[in-house]
Amino acid sequence: MAEEAPKPKSPISAVSPIQKSFVPQPISNLEQTGLSTLWLQDLALKIFYFQGYMSGFKLAEEMALPFTGIVDQIIEILKREKLVEVRTSQMGLGEGSYTYAITGAGIHRAREALDRSQYAGPAPVPIDVYNESILKQGRGRLQATSRLMHQVLAHLVLNEPTFNKLGPAVNSGTSIFLYGPPGNGKTSVARAIGNLVQGQTMYIPFSIYVDGQVIKLYDSVNHQLVREDDATTTGTGTVRSGVRRDPRWLRVRRPFIITGGELTMAGLDLVFDTTNKFYEAPFQVKANGGILLIDDFGRQLVRPRDLLNRWIVPLENRIDYMSLHTGRKIEVPFDVLVIFSTNLPPKDLVDEAFLRRLRHKIEIGDPSYEDYRELFRRVSSQKGVTYTDEGLAYLLQEHYIKRSRNLRASHPRDICDQIIDISRYLNVEPILNKELIDKAAASYFVDL
Repeated sequence: MAEEAPKPKSPISAVSPIQKSFVPQPISNLEQTGLSTLWLQDLALKIFYFQGYMSGFKLAEEMALPFTGIVDQIIEILKREKLVEVRTSQMGLGEGSYTYAITGAGIHRAREALDRSQYAGPAPVPIDVYNESILKQGRGRLQATSRLMHQVLAHLVLNEPTFNKLGPAVNSGTSIFLYGPPGNGKTSVARAIGNLVQGQTMYIPFSIYVDGQVIKLYDSVNHQLVREDDATTTGTGTVRSGVRRDPRWLRVRRPFIITGGELTMAGLDLVFDTTNKFYEAPFQVKANGGILLIDDFGRQLVRPRDLLNRWIVPLENRIDYMSLHTGRKIEVPFDVLVIFSTNLPPKDLVDEAFLRRLRHKIEIGDPSYEDYRELFRRVSSQKGVTYTDEGLAYLLQEHYIKRSRNLRASHPRDICDQIIDISRYLNVEPILNKELIDKAAASYFVDL
């Protein structure tokens, strides 16, 4: 069992140094982008089309590419083909400060490009480069030790057998199946593990390029940008100054992504936007290098068995396969620690064959009376409720033992909240006494 008590300052809250196994190298010419010059021209024209007048430096920022050697060459080609023209210039500051505008011919070509794809953002990286980066960064994962796990889980109350299973499960980097009754902190345990990996950073590209198609990877909701030591990171993740790497890459905390009842089979494959005509990466690809928590497993609209069958190949081979709308299958590394969390009995969800494929199965059970007391003591101190052993003994005897009610790790928090609400109404001190306990229990517990 586990439930959050007063949360200490995280011992791993500081971002650890980037893993030395992979840092995107600077690029200085068109060939090093891995993209065709024609494709980059179309990208530049789409950006001009949407934004109008723009300096060379601004275009370089929008494309997330260096101006010198790459964007200046693209602009030169576009000028030569009369697709853009110089509108204003500032002597002495170089061509990057010139203001450019798209011409009528440029608008016509931009519209043709937009018919193929509406994507007009940072230049993507080729998929083989992305795949290599994930494999390299996967080898630099933090290894959990008993001491580190005690620090990370210090705000939770866990029995020793459960605690001793979690560290090896984290180090496996593969899969964890958390199960047990509701209200005992399975999600809290998963979040604590997430805090562990988020102490590290990694590089991801803004988007990925495959066969002329763009897959948008960076997600501002699920990825936390980390400020570069030697540069200023903008809202789009591009770097304005001090660039010492390929600016198409973003430095982020290792991801911890949560999905629940909204998860569908379609959400585990590439999502093609039929209007904008580019792809959104699925959850497990966005979680590469980190953790994917499937919360409330078994509550999804799709059958649990179908959902689990989708994971068999990635979990065993550490490779995932996804389909483009053209029918082509693409291969990406599956460097994700997948955590399944469920309140439902495992026998109702999975068969023995699939359980065998899940590396670590950990039950988060009901707390013992001693653990329940420790939870109540911590939570009442945090919330300002006066704790007494006599009051707790009365609560346990009258509202648990006599009613054959199971202890839950979430109850101390919820009962304290009830006591606070009632004491404010009655204008009395919140204290663990018989009167307030009975009132709190009457409004909290429901016999099913």
